[in-house]
Amino acid sequence: MFKTNDSLNSYKENSQGSEYPQLDKVETVVGPSVVVEGDFSSEGNILVKGTVSGNVKTAQLLTVEQGAKILANVKAHDAVISGEVKGNVRANDRLELTESAKVMGDVSCNVLVVAAGALLQGKVSMKGLSDDGSDKKRTAKVKQKGVFSEDFVQETEVVQPE
Repeated sequence: MFKTNDSLNSYKENSQGSEYPQLDKVETVVGPSVVVEGDFSSEGNILVKGTVSGNVKTAQLLTVEQGAKILANVKAHDAVISGEVKGNVRANDRLELTESAKVMGDVSCNVLVVAAGALLQGKVSMKGLSDDGSDKKRTAKVKQKGVFSEDFVQETEVVQPE
């Protein structure tokens, strides 16, 4: 029902230069007029143009286009959010919030890219190297509702892992 073999070319042209060369096709598309109620998961790429009221999980790339909404938790290998997510977002690798993104929930990832104009309200957790070279989780609590990329460091408080 949601399967397609379309390439991501149309998305890549609108994604401000985002590139995911290992991912060449979208497997599941939630169209702009579609409202999905309930959880769903996929092993392939998911492109959301409509509204999903339920948890979304994919082993690959999740793309939430501008105007699209997810009203639950998200888990993906990589995620590019240009629309709205009201729930926690967990990306195993890279999470990109474009300038039109609105995320109300905690985010967890290895690499976080936040464009100027993106809105983020929640806690940010990232895995990386600490000063002594050991792997530790980095956590920041967002103090203001709207966080812009150039203000991110000034608007966050780093909390040491316990």
